[in-house]
Amino acid sequence: MTTKVKAPPIHAIGGLTKMKDGVLSPYLDATVKGLKANSGIYSKTPIDLDTYGNAVSAYDESITASLDGSRTAVAQKNKLKHAAIKLYGQLAKYVEATCNDDLTTFLLSGFKARSTTKTPAAPASNSIRKLEHGANSGEIDVSLIKVADAVSYEVHYAPVPPGAAPTAWITAPVPTLKPPTKLTGLTPGTTYAFEARALLKSGGYTDWSDSATLICM
Repeated sequence: MTTKVKAPPIHAIGGLTKMKDGVLSPYLDATVKGLKANSGIYSKTPIDLDTYGNAVSAYDESITASLDGSRTAVAQKNKLKHAAIKLYGQLAKYVEATCNDDLTTFLLSGFKARSTTKTPAAPASNSIRKLEHGANSGEIDVSLIKVADAVSYEVHYAPVPPGAAPTAWITAPVPTLKPPTKLTGLTPGTTYAFEARALLKSGGYTDWSDSATLICM
C-alpha cells in the first residue's frame, strides 16, 4: 500500500517591510488585481478589496513623492507602506485558509508562496554579508563576513550620485562582527554604496571589498 505524503501547507511570503519599493509596489498591485479578478473564489475577504486597493495605490503614489529625499515625504511613504502591509497580512491569512493548500488556487490570488526550501542568503559582496534597514529612518545595519587573522574591520560608505561613482566616503570602525554595525544619520531616499576591509594581525589592511548598495529608508 502506497502512503501518500501530504504536501506542506502553503503560506504567503513575508518580510515585506524589508523589500525595496521597486519590488514591493508591483507585488502588492498584483495581489489587488489577483483578488479582484478571482472574487468568485475569494468572495469573503476580511477587508473590502477597494479599501485594500486604495491603501496600495496611496503607497504607490507616495513612492514618487518621496524621491526628492524630503524627510516628510519619506516618513509619509513609510507610514502608507506599513498600512498597506498590515492589510496584506490579514488578506494573506485569508488566502492561505481559502485555497485549501492548492497551489494553483493560491496563485490566482496574486500572492506568492513562501518557499519551503531553506537556502542561505547570498552575501551582499565579497566582504559584506548583509545590509539591512535599521529600526529608525536614516539607519542601516551592516553585517560583515569573517576574515581569517583579522583583528578588526572598517566599513566606509558614501551616497551614490545619479550616473556617477561615489566619492564622499565616510569610514567607520567595526571592532566586532556581532552585533551588526549600525550606521546612523544617513539621508532617507538616498542610495549608498558600502565597502569593507579587515585589519590583519600582520598589521596590514586587506583591499576594500566590492561595493554593495542599499537605498536608505
